[in-house]
Amino acid sequence: MNNEIVLIVSLIGIYATVLLFYRFFGRSGLYVWTAIATITANIEVLIMVDAFGMEQTLGNILFASTFLVTDILSETEGRQYANKAVSIGIAVSVVFILVSQSWFLYEPNANDWASPAIQTIFSNTPRLMLVSFAVYAIVQVFDVFAYHAIWKHTTKLFGDSRKGLWIRNNGSTMVSQLLNTFLFNFGAFWGMYDIATLFHIAIAGYVIYFVTSALDTPVVYAARRLKEAGKVADEK
Repeated sequence: MNNEIVLIVSLIGIYATVLLFYRFFGRSGLYVWTAIATITANIEVLIMVDAFGMEQTLGNILFASTFLVTDILSETEGRQYANKAVSIGIAVSVVFILVSQSWFLYEPNANDWASPAIQTIFSNTPRLMLVSFAVYAIVQVFDVFAYHAIWKHTTKLFGDSRKGLWIRNNGSTMVSQLLNTFLFNFGAFWGMYDIATLFHIAIAGYVIYFVTSALDTPVVYAARRLKEAGKVADEK
């Protein structure tokens, strides 16, 4: 199976999972997904592939799904719940850094076979996670702010707070992802790749984020319909 097909299937599967988590577990499901995506995206980003004629790291779709989560929460639950998801993502990042680095304090058994691979994978984790932590905090807080700022304008423009969802969803996310792409890639990979490669990675990443941002809009609409139809798990 080629990389393009895997990426497309991953996008559909991840976005569908976010919607299902919201449908069956409510806000808690989206908080859980934030934790899952935060950890796995920061591992997956170590893998570099070629797809759609571009050189790119993985993790883009998973990270994009965290923006989908905050947009769903902003639209259906309220700003405070979107900000709570951001806080959870930050806390998970910090804990994961501490836990993953504590593994290297142990002396492996003579029969251990996993430590060299773990060392290879997670030796760059502190830098990646610290950069991710800083960028995630900046960009996600901005995204929630931008979503609600644009919402005020769409409400005035259309005279209805329900209208213009696609504008606030895409407007906030696409600008936020532009900030995220360049801040993260240059912060995380500076010195690991040459400047040309960094720009290729950043541009490819933003192309993916741009597309994933556009494609997540129907999911936000679907989440709002589920909420209005009373089909989302109740939470007190």
